[in-house]
Amino acid sequence: MQTATALSRLGTESAFEVLARANALAAQGKDIINLGIGQPDFKTPDHIVEAAVKALRDGHHGYTPANGIVQVREAVVADIAKYRKATVDPANVMIVPGGKVTMFFAIMMFGEAGAEIIYPNPGFPIYESVIKFSGAKPVAMPLHEETGYAFDADEVLSLITAKTRLLILNTPSNPTGGAVPRAEMDKLANGLAAHPHVAILSDEIYGRMLYDGREHVSLLEYDHLRDRLILLDGWSKTYAMTGWRMGYGVWPDSLIEQATRLAINVHSCVNAAAQYAGIAALEGPQDAVDDMVRAFDQRRRVIVDELNAVPGFKCPEPGGAFYAFPNITGTGLSSLELQNKLLNEAGVAILSGTSFGARGEGYLRFSYANSTENIIEAIRRVKACLQA
Repeated sequence: MQTATALSRLGTESAFEVLARANALAAQGKDIINLGIGQPDFKTPDHIVEAAVKALRDGHHGYTPANGIVQVREAVVADIAKYRKATVDPANVMIVPGGKVTMFFAIMMFGEAGAEIIYPNPGFPIYESVIKFSGAKPVAMPLHEETGYAFDADEVLSLITAKTRLLILNTPSNPTGGAVPRAEMDKLANGLAAHPHVAILSDEIYGRMLYDGREHVSLLEYDHLRDRLILLDGWSKTYAMTGWRMGYGVWPDSLIEQATRLAINVHSCVNAAAQYAGIAALEGPQDAVDDMVRAFDQRRRVIVDELNAVPGFKCPEPGGAFYAFPNITGTGLSSLELQNKLLNEAGVAILSGTSFGARGEGYLRFSYANSTENIIEAIRRVKACLQA
């Protein structure tokens, strides 16, 4: 059989590969602490689960509109007004099965041979993977350790050419935990006024997870960008609903019809009961979210202190999400060498920085979506492994 050439350009997400290896070692009896996978270690709150159960019992078993039931889209609109201080129309909201779908749709809309798409590097690996799959040229936007992994607006603007179709932004960031300050976002938004041919995909999936009084600066705040802005968000991280596959995109008028057509061709609609769970999440009590973020904040402080005590490590304090991204060049090992050494010899699953792009060399990603006790034990093992 001969498959399409484009498939050879499609990458993967190393977190799932490392998880499979960690699970295989655990099945052999090895004690593994997993600080690799990027999902909250909390259960979905009970009232959200009960909403899905009720929906099933009430007979919501069939197809729904391709863009999602109106009640969940209205709940998204209200949530955006509350947390992003922006007004959007429910007709511009597209409910999709997870955040990656909005990402895939946006990149495939603009990506083709001869086009350029700018993306964060180090950044979520699916950006670069899908850009290459589309045939477009990936143009790396550097994120610098010295600035807490926030982009430099002038540097980003300098990457734009006549061939640039799409600019991908992500704050707070995976894998670095970097959060872009308002001043830098203002500078970028103002500079983009001179480049009306460039669409923007703003991945704000970690927008509720910020620390030390930092504010989330949404691209929705900039009215002059709204006619070419695609917002990506969802329920997975905020409400510990990774397995529910609930995400959404806010699309401009010029693109919502194309997004709907893609949805009809790809997945028809999102699971009906999950959409009712999504309503309960957005409209119900937010205590569980606040508690989870407080727990992540406490763990963040612990893991940064612990990592900075490891010989050869240097870890800046993440401003958001639940990832630490230490510089490990002082160990003399490459990122992949150290990832494999720690998994095989110390029983600690983490990810090589190169899983997130070439600029991730010299770094590791640690997820602190695990208990404080496990974090402390994992870093103890890391120290012992490096000193052996």
